[in-house]
Amino acid sequence: MFENLRADLNAAASHRKLERGWRVIIRRETKAILQYRFSHWVHASVHVPVVRQILMLVALVWQRWNQIMLSGVLISPDAEIGPGIVLHTAYGLQISPVKIGSNCTFNSQVLIGTGVKSIGDNCYFGPGCKIVGECKIGNNVLVVANSVVLTDVPDNTTIMGIPARIKLPGGRLRKMPWKTLDAKKNGDKKESAKSNGAAQPKPEPQKINA
Repeated sequence: MFENLRADLNAAASHRKLERGWRVIIRRETKAILQYRFSHWVHASVHVPVVRQILMLVALVWQRWNQIMLSGVLISPDAEIGPGIVLHTAYGLQISPVKIGSNCTFNSQVLIGTGVKSIGDNCYFGPGCKIVGECKIGNNVLVVANSVVLTDVPDNTTIMGIPARIKLPGGRLRKMPWKTLDAKKNGDKKESAKSNGAAQPKPEPQKINA
């Protein structure tokens, strides 16, 4: 549990460069990940009779509190999720008991149904996408926002549509670094200065008639 949790925190810190150290802990998405790792550990590893029931009660209360009051995330404790999970915007996210690989990113309003066979590594699920039915998602797959996936998706694929039928080569959305407003303003000033310098032509020498 602790190794996976350490990988999750490192992935969250690298995902948002402005949130490092203790700022990662206070994120709402991090609380949902902590709750899932604890619940999965209790269900899978704790076998002492009395201690198991007490910890399961704590995990259940924590899950409901997290789902209703904090982030609106429901991750089944029976789900097997690899290390490095990233919850980009954790609102309305529901993950059923599914085997999921490592380094996967989930956005808001994503539904992973109970019939899904498995999900590979390095997958990105856009906002509002639904993975339902007896389908298998390969590695390095990018599911475009609001897509509904009903069939198997091979490795290194970008899929989109309702239902998702358009398959393009290449997957795994390239992560864009988060920028502050000051950085954007400085970048805009540099671009405007370059454009102004390029737009001004050099003055031509005047010809003098003898």
